Amino acid sequence: MRTKFLFAAIALGVGTLASAMPAEARINQRQGNQQHRIWHGVGTGELTAREAYRLERQQAHIARYERRSRADGPGLTGRERYRLERMQDRASRNIYRQRHDRQDRW
Repeated sequence: MRTKFLFAAIALGVGTLASAMPAEARINQRQGNQQHRIWHGVGTGELTAREAYRLERQQAHIARYERRSRADGPGLTGRERYRLERMQDRASRNIYRQRHDRQDRW
């Protein structure tokens, strides 16, 4: 019973914290986290050079889209934020799949 309450409290706290952070900060934080995951995968040998190259290209594409979206007006529109988040979701899945696909650099 205590563990269920503890997990519920943690989940509520994390959800509240994420919603309090501005959308632009969440996008940038997530981009940094994904970049770190790629670097870690290369460092541990979980990613081959080709896999890392493809993932880096995907991250560069997301960064270019974000830069262009911010340049065409004051900040990001809701549609642009939505598209960026979906692009980041796809990139996150790709990073996970490539790091766990049993293809190692070693």
